[in-house]
Amino acid sequence: MEDLEIIDQSDNPARNRPFIKDRRLSARPGRLPVLGVGAALLLLTACQETGTQTGGAVQGAPPPPGVTAVVLHPHPVPVVTELPGRVTAFQTAEVRPQVGGVIRDRLFTEGQAVTAGQPLYQIDPASYQAALASAVAAQQKAEAATASAQLTVNRYQPLAKEKAVSQQDLDTAVATLRQGQADVAAAKANVETARINLEYTKVRSPISGRTGRSSVTPGALVTADQTTSMVTVTQLDPIYVDVTQPSSALLGLRRDLAVGRIQGTGAGQAEVRLVLEDGREYDHPGTLQFSEVTVDQTTSSVTLRAVFPNPDGLLMPGMYVREKLRQATDPNAFLVPQQAVSRDSRGRAVVQLVKADGTAEARPVTADRTQGSKWVVTDGLSDGDRVVVEGLQKIRPGVTLAATDLTEEQFDQRAVAALPSAARQTR
Repeated sequence: MEDLEIIDQSDNPARNRPFIKDRRLSARPGRLPVLGVGAALLLLTACQETGTQTGGAVQGAPPPPGVTAVVLHPHPVPVVTELPGRVTAFQTAEVRPQVGGVIRDRLFTEGQAVTAGQPLYQIDPASYQAALASAVAAQQKAEAATASAQLTVNRYQPLAKEKAVSQQDLDTAVATLRQGQADVAAAKANVETARINLEYTKVRSPISGRTGRSSVTPGALVTADQTTSMVTVTQLDPIYVDVTQPSSALLGLRRDLAVGRIQGTGAGQAEVRLVLEDGREYDHPGTLQFSEVTVDQTTSSVTLRAVFPNPDGLLMPGMYVREKLRQATDPNAFLVPQQAVSRDSRGRAVVQLVKADGTAEARPVTADRTQGSKWVVTDGLSDGDRVVVEGLQKIRPGVTLAATDLTEEQFDQRAVAALPSAARQTR
C-alpha cells in the first residue's frame, strides 16, 4: 500500500471524485508514453480502414439487382381436359350351351387368349349323332316314296290322255307326289337341325379375346339356354375408356368454339392420352369415339368414350385412369414457366414483367390450366413481354433491374440440363 497515493481532485469541476495513483507507474515514466502511442496508431489505422469501407459504400451506388427474364410469344396450344375414367372391355361374351348334355372335355386353359370359333367345351355327342342318323334315314325314306309317286304320275299322264285311267286317279297320283316332295323337304330340315345340334355339342367362342374362369368341369351336366354362363370371353384389344365431363365445362368449350376463341380439332381428330394409376403415361394414344347426347341428372355430367389400342394387355377392365382429352386448340396462348406465376391475396395469378425502363411491373393474368411444367396463359400478356423467372425476391418497387433475357427455347434447354441424368433420359 506504500506505492498507492490518493489524489484529491475536488478543485476540478469535471471530476469531483478522488482517484488512486500508482507510484510504480510514476517510477517508470518511459512506458506509458510508448503504450499510448501504439494504441493511438492502432486506433488511427482502424478508423482509416472503416472510413475507406464506409466511404466506398456512400460514394459508389450499389449495382442493380440481376434477374432472368423469358421473352414470350404466343403459340397454338391444345386445349387439354384431364378427366377421371374407367377402362371398359371392347366386347364381352358370356358363353352358354345351346344343347343339353354332359361335359366331356374342356378344350382351353383358363386365362388364355382364344379366337372366334375356337372350341371351348365338348358335350357328349352320342345322342345327337344318333338323332342325325335317324333324320338322314327319314329323309331317304321320304325321297324313296317321292320317287315312287313320281313314277306313278309319269305313267298316268299319257294314259289319262287316252282315257285309259280316270282323271281322278291322275289327280290322286299328283297329290301323292306333292305330299312326298313335302315330306322330303321336312326330312331335309330335320337332318339340318340334327346336324346343327350335333355341331352345338362343341361349344365355341363367339369372339376373340381372353377367357376367364370356367364355371363347369368335365362331367358336369348342362342344359340349353341355362342362365349360368360356362365361361366369359373378353376382348381387350382394342379397349374402351369411359370418362365423365361436367356439362358446364362442355358448354364453356362449345361457347369458346362458337365465338372463335379456340379452334376445334375436327371429326375423328380428337387425340386422347391416358395417365395410369401409378402416374405413368400410357404409350399408345387413343381417339374419341362418341359423346352421350343426354346429361346424367344425378351428376350433371356427360359420358365420353374413347378407344385405345391395347396390344400388350396392360389396360384391364375396371382399371381407374385419368384421360387427357384434346378437344380444341387455342391459337394465341402463352406458355409461362410455373415459377414465374404467383398468387395475390385474392387468389389471382400474377407475373412480374420487366418494362422498357428496366423496372418491374406486377400484372394479373388468366392461367387456368397447365401443360407440362408451364402455365397456359390465355389473357393478360402481349407478344414480346419479358417475364421474370429467376430473382423474383430481388424485385422492389421502382428499382431498376439488370435483366438477362432468354428465349423460350433457351430457358427450356437450361431446365432440361438442370435435371438429373435419369430424368433427362425419361424426357
